[in-house]
Amino acid sequence: MATAPLTAEANIDGEELPPNIKSDKPKQIGKYRIALLCLSWYLVSASNNVVGKWVLRDWPHPLTLSFVQVVSQTVYLGFMLKCWHVDSLPYVVYKSYWSKILPLAANKVLGALLSHVAIWKVSALMPFFTVILARLILGATYTVKEYLSLLPIVGGVMLATATEIEFDIIGLISCVLSTLSFALQNVYSKKVLSDVKVHHLRLLHTMSRSATSLLLPIWMILDFMPILSDSTWNPELNPYWITFLVFLNGFINFLQNIIAFTILWTINPLSYSVASATKRIFVIIISIAVLRNPITPENAIGMTLAAGGVVIYNRIDLGHISK
Repeated sequence: MATAPLTAEANIDGEELPPNIKSDKPKQIGKYRIALLCLSWYLVSASNNVVGKWVLRDWPHPLTLSFVQVVSQTVYLGFMLKCWHVDSLPYVVYKSYWSKILPLAANKVLGALLSHVAIWKVSALMPFFTVILARLILGATYTVKEYLSLLPIVGGVMLATATEIEFDIIGLISCVLSTLSFALQNVYSKKVLSDVKVHHLRLLHTMSRSATSLLLPIWMILDFMPILSDSTWNPELNPYWITFLVFLNGFINFLQNIIAFTILWTINPLSYSVASATKRIFVIIISIAVLRNPITPENAIGMTLAAGGVVIYNRIDLGHISK
């Protein structure tokens, strides 16, 4: 399995290991626990996708939805960390706040904003972006077999999402930037987790809190004020039901983020991107079942191709672990 040349690592209890002692996290945590985390991530993500589409179908304010999501992460995660007695960030970490944590928070906001107008077929390219960024930032190296195993995954996801998009040059540019942003988030988060040596959920909470502060003025100007002046509210919509769905989506997104960040902390960035691509296929399947979206031969072929690519990648990855 490809790893970055780090000098010290943290074990699964958050304790720093001595330099030059490698910690094989997948072996420590166990492949079944990782599989359970991924399955939970897929289920929660699919639920988040369905609830989000329910809201936006009747109340098209995606920026408000994103703002509620980052606020939910800040509030719920802060309460959870307090109950778990997780240590706050040490002063030495705050010294690197401007150079390490704030860029992650800004990138989180940028990704959320760009994703509103993104063409999701292009987001299948995230594994490729991750490989490049992991090599540049982490110094990670991958084998030719690992590179080749990404081809069916990327191609499969692009085929599976073929009916979900309409071509638009602005959407295309937004999606390329959004995908690059999320890939950078994955790789740089891994680097920061290694550099600052803090609990991964404490880092996520600090990022979410900063992202809330950055997104607040943007949301106030672009969405909150138009909502207040909007006189075209559909009288058939129940405002209490819409409000419930918005906050439900925020809570589900909170669960999705803590699971996703735990998985990212556990495995390498490329494996995380492959798991994310697999999640996309799972979300499409649930969307087809729940929202009764039509399925085409391209969707079916794409999902099969992507699933085959994931199996190939996992076999190659496990082969590295066993050596």
